[in-house]
Amino acid sequence: MKKIVVLVATFLMAVGSASAQIMKSADLEKYAKVRYGDKWLDAAKNLSAELTLDKNESLTYQQIIDAPGKTKNQLYILLNYWATATFQDRQAITLDDKESGTIIISSTMPNIVEHTGTLNEYSISITPVIKIDIKDERIRVTYTVQNYDILNNSGAGWLGGILRDENEGRRVYGDNKRMKDDKTDRNLYDEQWEIAHHYPFVEKDAQKRSSAKALVMTHAYSNAVMDKIEEAVKNGIVGNEDDDW
Repeated sequence: MKKIVVLVATFLMAVGSASAQIMKSADLEKYAKVRYGDKWLDAAKNLSAELTLDKNESLTYQQIIDAPGKTKNQLYILLNYWATATFQDRQAITLDDKESGTIIISSTMPNIVEHTGTLNEYSISITPVIKIDIKDERIRVTYTVQNYDILNNSGAGWLGGILRDENEGRRVYGDNKRMKDDKTDRNLYDEQWEIAHHYPFVEKDAQKRSSAKALVMTHAYSNAVMDKIEEAVKNGIVGNEDDDW
């Protein structure tokens, strides 16, 4: 079942240097702490009382945004402009159908959590699917995340120490494949954790602390996405997109 989320966040979101340009992960963490506190286990538990997974066991949010006076065509152009200006990844827009009025965006938000446990060190990223349906004077935004993408540095926890690349100061993950084969591709991962099978939706979770923070950060990012789209629809991207020129 999809949950309709009404968002009222007014946090000023910075443009980042990652592929998803809504905000930097550091700014996202500050935003999440302001809204939910820095006790991630408690924050995740509190959020679980108001979140509902959909039929595919994905975390899905949906919001309808009114745009009085704007036609379907005007909104389509505006939202294409927003998506192109927002996401550096050229493959981020996976569907762009003017006739049906549908835009689908999928772009990775990297490193929303970096956690060092007893045995392993985890870096967690998410790749939300953002679907925008457009009609005259309104749009519907659906934001969905099913999995956390995990880089797992086996043996690099508190007992094993943290390995670093001496030249670049970057983490060296357990199988070395990021360092050996591709140092730049943020979309590579060792494993995926299904959100429905981790804390707080499952109480007994060996990665409880990591998945708790991941849920809060994922939820906070949904707020940021919705707020940015609403701002674009109501006030434009740069504020001078009217027809009086």
